[in-house]
Amino acid sequence: MAVVQRTYDPSARGALNGVRVIDLSRLVAGNTLTQVLGDFGAEVIKIEPPAGDTLRAWKVEQVDTNWKLYARNKKSLGLELRKPEARELLLQLVASAAVFVESFRPGTLEAMGLGPETLLARNPRLVIVRISGWGQDGPYRRRPGFGTLVEGMSGFAALNGFEDREPVLPPMYLADTIAGLYGTSGVLIALREIEHNGGKGQVIDLPLLDPLFAVLGPQAANYRLTGKIKPRTGSRSTNAAPRNAYKCKDGKYVGLSASIQKMAERVFQSIGRPDLIDNPRYRTNADRVKHAAELDAIIGGFIAQRTQAENVAFFEQADVTIGPIYDISQIVEDPHVLARELIADYPDPDMGAYPMHHVVPRLSGTPASIRTPAPQIGEHNAALLAELGIDAAKYRKLLAAGIVCTGNAAPAVEE
Repeated sequence: MAVVQRTYDPSARGALNGVRVIDLSRLVAGNTLTQVLGDFGAEVIKIEPPAGDTLRAWKVEQVDTNWKLYARNKKSLGLELRKPEARELLLQLVASAAVFVESFRPGTLEAMGLGPETLLARNPRLVIVRISGWGQDGPYRRRPGFGTLVEGMSGFAALNGFEDREPVLPPMYLADTIAGLYGTSGVLIALREIEHNGGKGQVIDLPLLDPLFAVLGPQAANYRLTGKIKPRTGSRSTNAAPRNAYKCKDGKYVGLSASIQKMAERVFQSIGRPDLIDNPRYRTNADRVKHAAELDAIIGGFIAQRTQAENVAFFEQADVTIGPIYDISQIVEDPHVLARELIADYPDPDMGAYPMHHVVPRLSGTPASIRTPAPQIGEHNAALLAELGIDAAKYRKLLAAGIVCTGNAAPAVEE
């Protein structure tokens, strides 16, 4: 079974059809937020400087794979916002928008003459999303807001990894993507307030720090109750055992979790150790957590005798909750991934076919869609400005004056 081949469908509609989004953000958080809105039918207009969104420069083998993914279903309008004429064009577009997204350092938008008061004066129903590292207020508001810094300060890195090694930062855009998803829900909540409750536009303060700290759970409450800092535990859990990543005979790994009593007993039965069920060291979940290292040695020894595929088949037959720990080479070949079309190939001028992940989540009545590929810088200039009464001759003058721009992306930066 091969990866399915798909083409873009510009005629598709979604639940957010008719919602115009002006996106001044850069990099991942804002682009994640607007990608989701775009997937579900919103018209997303990226406002790009002459060099384009910085995300265009994150390349692999000279291909801007990040931009191709995060900028799908979007239009591009090139504006040199350092020029007052370009800012006025932007404000004219704001009048027809429902959502405005930016990710400048706090205070920058105001310095440009585009602060919330100005935007809301043009459009009182506008939902304004302000993405930053640390928030629009507080003593750290003007600090650089890169995701790496937030992943450290939030407490995530301190929890991630093994106790006898350094904290581990995530190998992907964790803080940014979580903020983007929280931002999407914030936008929809604010739009509902306007559309169903007769409310007005408002500002959504969306730092990267707050969402990532929130998903870590009751860390503050646990610390207050115990006075203890939770240690790094690798792949073990402090709430249930057995739970770990176990190495197989072929050097691959499986993940096993037995978070309820019956499942733990089922694990013991399946590995031929029913005696462990009534062993006082493993009788209850609390006992098992306390002696997790011993338990892992027993279970790990059993798993080490079989390959990854053999372990998955064996434990699934015993109705034990286990699964393979995949790398990307296995994910793209997995029959469930292929059957669900989690990945589909879309036409691409650089790669021939770009393996694009499916839209998330999947709605039965108003499904999302991938309608258009990521745009070139300023690809939609003429069409969008025509809405403002700018004809071809006026457009050429704006282009010559550097108010409106097209151009190549910034120099390649290998990821």
